[in-house]
Amino acid sequence: MSAKHLNGIGASPGLAIGKAVHWRKEQPQTEIYTVEDTDQEISRLETVIRSAKEQIAHLREVTKERMGDKEAAIFDAHLSFLEDPAYIDEMKNRIRDQKKNAEAICREVTDEMSNMLASLPDEYMKARADDIRDVGHRIHLLLAGIAPFDPSLLSPGSIVVAEELTPSDTAQFPPGIAAMVTARGSKTAHAAIMARTLGIPAVLGLGEELDKIQDNDILIVNGDEEYIIVNPDPDTEQKAQGEMERQRELQEAALKKADTDAVTSDGKRIQVFANIGRPADVDSALQNGAEGVGLFRTEFLYLENSQWPTEEEQYESYRTVLEAFGDRPVVIRTLDIGGDKNLPYAKLPEEENPFLGHRAIRFCLANPEIFKTQLRALLRAGVHGNLWIMFPMVETVSEIRQAKNLLKEARKELEDEGTQTAENIKVGIMVEVPAAAIIADLLAKEVDFMSIGTNDLTQYTLAADRGNELVAPLYDAIHPAVLRLVRQTCEAAHQEGIIAGMCGELAGDPKMTEVLVGLGLDELSMSAGTIPNVKENIRLIETDKAKRLSDQALTRNSSEEIRSLVEKNR
Repeated sequence: MSAKHLNGIGASPGLAIGKAVHWRKEQPQTEIYTVEDTDQEISRLETVIRSAKEQIAHLREVTKERMGDKEAAIFDAHLSFLEDPAYIDEMKNRIRDQKKNAEAICREVTDEMSNMLASLPDEYMKARADDIRDVGHRIHLLLAGIAPFDPSLLSPGSIVVAEELTPSDTAQFPPGIAAMVTARGSKTAHAAIMARTLGIPAVLGLGEELDKIQDNDILIVNGDEEYIIVNPDPDTEQKAQGEMERQRELQEAALKKADTDAVTSDGKRIQVFANIGRPADVDSALQNGAEGVGLFRTEFLYLENSQWPTEEEQYESYRTVLEAFGDRPVVIRTLDIGGDKNLPYAKLPEEENPFLGHRAIRFCLANPEIFKTQLRALLRAGVHGNLWIMFPMVETVSEIRQAKNLLKEARKELEDEGTQTAENIKVGIMVEVPAAAIIADLLAKEVDFMSIGTNDLTQYTLAADRGNELVAPLYDAIHPAVLRLVRQTCEAAHQEGIIAGMCGELAGDPKMTEVLVGLGLDELSMSAGTIPNVKENIRLIETDKAKRLSDQALTRNSSEEIRSLVEKNR
């Protein structure tokens, strides 16, 4: 049996060897038929929803026990979907109005909501489309009376192979899973996030190549180099075993030093922060040595609500994170949403291209009362820690000034009410559109820090939607055009004496750490699990050498040439 070499997206680093086991999910056929007694059909749906809630609550407890609060929190979103009138009431209303069966209506409404979430500009929010599909699939299976996949078929050391994996799937994994391989997915998909949390390699996005993997095939999964070898020869397997042992020793050494600062060999300190999506992520960030939070996404407060979150609700969430990090910086990004029908209760107009539409700071400035509610909550919570406020999607000096004026108004309102507010906060922006990078010298005069969001910066610079499989190969944050914008932004920040950071996926790529330091970044923010390795890499860097490497990278013609250059210098 000859070996097969398959390429995909390296969504979680590391190397693993094991037997393939396909995670097969039943896909019930959706029959569409007319129902005469709509009340009875709605009652059938309600019974199933109660069962779904019980199952999800159980999964949440199992996940909390095995993996902790952070991973269990994903099921809070699932439960909130089952309470959301925009989802549940919509199904009931359509059954009543259209006289269709519950299965057909469930599929229809779920598809609409998942497509809406997938169209959001924020990659984290796009990935929540998986959550609603997972919930809808569970309801559909219960309506059809179909049993799900039996996870006991997975033994320790198995490599899970699937079309895609949802939160409910990964929550049922027994201990000892070696790796994940899927046909669909990206670095921000739930399977990728869970793989990084579990510390196992994952290669996603194989497409039809997945069909070349059969049950019990021996697989080598290399998340760093983004490939899979199916049924390797003995020599290749032995070399992989040796490399796995070497990586294990390096990881153990990095974890032991995770709490110490990341300082280059010649004495330059690089701050290493964590990206978080909710307060439940704090424990993992601290355990992995985060020196602060470089990106706290606040969208969960809005997407998991059936109405605009109150000032008090927001205040409590922000306060929790700020208190946990004490005097360490916590960068909280203001609301980054809008453009499509992404918040049912907001009644936003549809747009042909939400990626270039009414989103983030544009939406907030057009809705000052909604924006000020968040700013008031932030100013109050800032008393309990080291608050840095970051405005997303900024491209003009005027936007910064308008946002800062609203911040001043919010502060004055609170002070007039006799409410204490944070005094020494920092205000910054995300540099995630090419225009912002090009005029970074002008924007830097208005703020205390700038953080480069490479996910959107790459997408906009290269005109390639990372979620579109047709152009996914064009999306590459290591493209020389993107790296030149990073260098330009860093130089502009330093000219004004402010910090230049990065909070996109690129920041957590250990292979690119030396180039990023050479480009001039002062701070890198990433998923918690990658922090120890990135810190260890920083300690091995000599800044002059890193500068020379980054200079060379900027002269290369393509991402491939830059990767080759980096590999030769490792």
